[in-house]
Amino acid sequence: MTPVRDAEFCEYVAARGERLRRFAYLCCGDWHRAEDAVQTALVRLYRAWPRVRPATVDAYTRRIVVNILISESRRLRFQRERVTDEPPETTARPDATAERVTLVAALLCIPGRLRAAVVLRYWEDLSVEQTARILGCSSGAVKNLSMRGLAALRERLTDTEFARIEGVQP
Repeated sequence: MTPVRDAEFCEYVAARGERLRRFAYLCCGDWHRAEDAVQTALVRLYRAWPRVRPATVDAYTRRIVVNILISESRRLRFQRERVTDEPPETTARPDATAERVTLVAALLCIPGRLRAAVVLRYWEDLSVEQTARILGCSSGAVKNLSMRGLAALRERLTDTEFARIEGVQP
């Protein structure tokens, strides 16, 4: 690539790297897997950088991250080693609030595709169409996944926790 394209890529990574890492974490629930997925995605993005349209680079990169996490989870099913919860790792970052910790913990309990739909729609604030492109499904499927994901979150949160997250008094 040309030095100008390299500079553009470096600028993109500097601007979006942390947000991509948080997105990957919300999709998989493990900071280490999230970092690995983002690094792999950025390598793939770098190879495709000359062909990527600036208007779609964020969606394209998120799609790569989701695909990597899905492929990795399929591979993990067939491995003999299993990751356990012991010893527990803290999922909260120092700047996280109690509500965020509660919400993320509940989010990590719902299935991956539902989680990805909820994260893309409500955390990343993407439209139904943008989410459908990233997940590779129809708009109706995104609406269905989002609805089921929110219902699964509500089941996992107590009324008090849900009200606290929504900002209303129980």
